[in-house]
Amino acid sequence: MRRLRLMLRIAFSRTAIIVVALLLQLFVFFASFYWLKDYSTVVYAAFVLLGAVTVVHILNEENNASFKIAWIIPVLVIPVFGTVLYIYINLQPGTKRIHKKLTKIEDEIRPYLAQNEETVQELQEQSAGEKGIADYLYHADNYPVYAGCKMKYYPIGEAKFADMIEQLKHAEHFIFMEYFIVAKSYMWNTILEILKEKAAQGVEVRMMYDGMCSLALLPYGYYKDLEKMGIQSIPFSQIRPVLSTYQNNRDHRKILIIDGKTVFTGGINLADEYINRIDRFGHWKDTAVMIQGEAVKSFTLLFLKMWHVAKGKDSIPEEEIQKYTVSVWENAQAGDMCTDMESMRNTDMQNTQDKKLHAGGYVIPYGDDPYGDERIGKQVYIDILNRARKYVHIMTPYLILDDEMITALRYCAKRGVETVIIMPHIPDKIYAYLLARTYYKQLLKYGVKIYEYTPGFVHAKVFVSDDIRGCVGTINLDFRSLYLHFECGAYMYSNDVLHDVEQDFKETLKQCQEITKESCDKYPKGKMLVGKMLRLIAPLM
Repeated sequence: MRRLRLMLRIAFSRTAIIVVALLLQLFVFFASFYWLKDYSTVVYAAFVLLGAVTVVHILNEENNASFKIAWIIPVLVIPVFGTVLYIYINLQPGTKRIHKKLTKIEDEIRPYLAQNEETVQELQEQSAGEKGIADYLYHADNYPVYAGCKMKYYPIGEAKFADMIEQLKHAEHFIFMEYFIVAKSYMWNTILEILKEKAAQGVEVRMMYDGMCSLALLPYGYYKDLEKMGIQSIPFSQIRPVLSTYQNNRDHRKILIIDGKTVFTGGINLADEYINRIDRFGHWKDTAVMIQGEAVKSFTLLFLKMWHVAKGKDSIPEEEIQKYTVSVWENAQAGDMCTDMESMRNTDMQNTQDKKLHAGGYVIPYGDDPYGDERIGKQVYIDILNRARKYVHIMTPYLILDDEMITALRYCAKRGVETVIIMPHIPDKIYAYLLARTYYKQLLKYGVKIYEYTPGFVHAKVFVSDDIRGCVGTINLDFRSLYLHFECGAYMYSNDVLHDVEQDFKETLKQCQEITKESCDKYPKGKMLVGKMLRLIAPLM
């Protein structure tokens, strides 16, 4: 009886209903075109011709070669269904509406992200190469470089969680949160109690989570529950039982902003595995960074942009921009908030576990979205690889690469630069791991070194190079992060926080096993075959 109740609960859950609805739509989709194929050879011939035209169109698109191949194969093999599916997806009104709204908001906030020319000049005098990446990020999507911010690196989720709690307790004006995963758990419940308390005190609290959470982790209308607690909330792109490509573009960002002066970002979501209170895939290795200073303004505008798009708006009220970004720093410069800032910094030094809050250097907060022409997260990684002189050290949970990223890694290693990647030994997604294994031998051949974290799962997204530059954020080395998701990161230069990042990499490496050509040869042939077959749909993974 107990098992029967469990089966009934699963069968009639919202997740099951959504999956069934989507499968029914797919069935009708396939059945319709199968009928059309058999209905008339003339119609079928017309679709074959249309498929040929579609292939020519795909080849001439400004798109990654891997995506072109992923589309050309179904168009040629099943021309009727493949062609119509391609046309259907590329004519999706949902994605076009979101892109239009984002573009309009970006034009609105552009004046509030003006680049400080003195800072750029200082950067130019230190390094023409760094000035180049700063120029790229500013011209690509208006991400200015900031000097003099304070930064702290977290080598593990537990350390970040402890500081999050302390910073949240000191919030006085507003708290903005944007997370990919939120699960009812000790971690989230602890944070939620503070958010409720702060909301009752008059602090403005906004919480945005990715709509994928509504499938299994949170009740479907959970944002309504938060609203009753005094917390403004909205899910981004909540999953619905309707075939649409916009649901493929998830909000993968992890951002916590406090009073416009402190921000946390990195790989750590709001669930207990991220702080090792539960064991899902062995020890969970994750990282994050805290930034204090004017750079928080860029993250605040990133949040406000997504918040209003999730609300269905195509504009941010000017008074909001003034209140949450301009006024914060105008008041700070006028001295009204200097005492408050210093008090918070003193509190930071007293409460952080290792007291490694570093000042100086430069930081560029940046975001990435699936609709623009630029693949910003990917370009930042390639820039680090191309300019490295001594080493590039990488931690990533996934390794699903396009030709450009393989070329960059290959070029880096063949120049004599120590190029090392740490991957999980215990994967969270077996299909992603099998696919990643197909790249191992190829990269080893070029001189890239690969290690697997023996105790468990690496979820960190870290690049560090030459003790002088690096980035921490949400961007994995896979197609979903580099092409399909909304992401964010912090590019850092000439700040001692990078020594902490590199030291963490070295300590993590001690707990890893090296992947060799011999171990690749011994890997089961069946698993390797599955991984190679998965390459056909790698752009979707």
